[in-house]
Amino acid sequence: MAAAAVAAGASALPAAAPSSPSPPTAAAAAPPPAGAAVPSPFTPQKQSYIAIGLEGSANKLGVGIIRHTPTATTVLANLRHTFVSPPGTGFLPKDTAAHHRAHFVRLAREALVAAGLTTSSSSSESESSPAGVDQIDCVCFTQGPGMGGPLTSVAVAARALALLWGKPLVGVNHCVGHIEMGRHITGADNPVVLYVSGGNSQVIAYAERRYRIFGETLDIAVGNCLDRFARTLAISNDPAPGYNIEQLAKKGSRLLDLPYTVKGMDCSFSGILASADALAAQLPKEDGESNDAGFTPADLCFSLQETVFAMLVEITERAMAHVGSSQVLIVGGVGCNERLQEMMGHMARERGGTVYATDERFCIDNGIMIAHAGLLAYETGYTTPLAESQCTQRFRTDEVYVQWRD
Repeated sequence: MAAAAVAAGASALPAAAPSSPSPPTAAAAAPPPAGAAVPSPFTPQKQSYIAIGLEGSANKLGVGIIRHTPTATTVLANLRHTFVSPPGTGFLPKDTAAHHRAHFVRLAREALVAAGLTTSSSSSESESSPAGVDQIDCVCFTQGPGMGGPLTSVAVAARALALLWGKPLVGVNHCVGHIEMGRHITGADNPVVLYVSGGNSQVIAYAERRYRIFGETLDIAVGNCLDRFARTLAISNDPAPGYNIEQLAKKGSRLLDLPYTVKGMDCSFSGILASADALAAQLPKEDGESNDAGFTPADLCFSLQETVFAMLVEITERAMAHVGSSQVLIVGGVGCNERLQEMMGHMARERGGTVYATDERFCIDNGIMIAHAGLLAYETGYTTPLAESQCTQRFRTDEVYVQWRD
């Protein structure tokens, strides 16, 4: 991935000793106007903030713990467990929610141990509120967007921990979590962001304390398009259907004609999927049956990737030209795709620009991005009252007031 700048990992950053918690209150001073400098949250008495982040908007259950100091941001723990459905199927909200409920307690305990906030991952009563959690300043959770059942299951767990430990809640926009973690890991200053995942496809740029959406999908997300085509071909969902399509596409050599649907700054992927499904129906149904279609499943995966990624590169380049940026940051699960990074890198080089991307630890849904974005908001005085902690499946990226940025 020559064109992409990929971080080696934030866990290598130096850590600082935590101090006693002193959380800001929700009744903070009025936010500074856009363009004004953001005051530092650190004081001589408070030189460290720690947050636990809980992610469960889709089939990934993540728990992350992060520390902010004046000089460093340290990943203390970043654990994840994935619900994997059988080949040819997707993940239903009720089954995914049940998975998150079944694995949450164990994963949270393991994260606390990994962060050094407790010494045992057992389920003993004495460990229900280990002494080390006194160092945690807030409990951050994904408030949306995402699938209703999984979101709610993790939100309930977040409320339980907040009440059990006596900590404030911080609801986090899932998309903003991806962006802020990507910015931190890669060091991208003010990039155009391509956010591509199973549930979202957006081209974003920052302006006046909001992440403005310049273009997006008009129907299904690009990740959903790839995942659903994996079901058509009965490709394994382990470790992820999109990853397996990527590997199969490397064996393809014939570029088939598929609809290319860009409308201004927006894209449409449902028609491409329908066309790819129609072509897949021409393939042999049984092993050993002669292939009269003239193409292979690998050719279909190759053609699908090339087409949808070319569309994403086009609208990203247009956004770069509009805002005068030379940086592109790719975030979201589809951002792990090396072919997408390669195509985007080729475009960026021709413009004298740079592509930034992270590896699977940070681009795939995870708890540490929720902890990081939530702690950034908390340090400005933001908290989420318990009565307002309901999840929102359509929580738009540009609804968030980004008070922590100039």
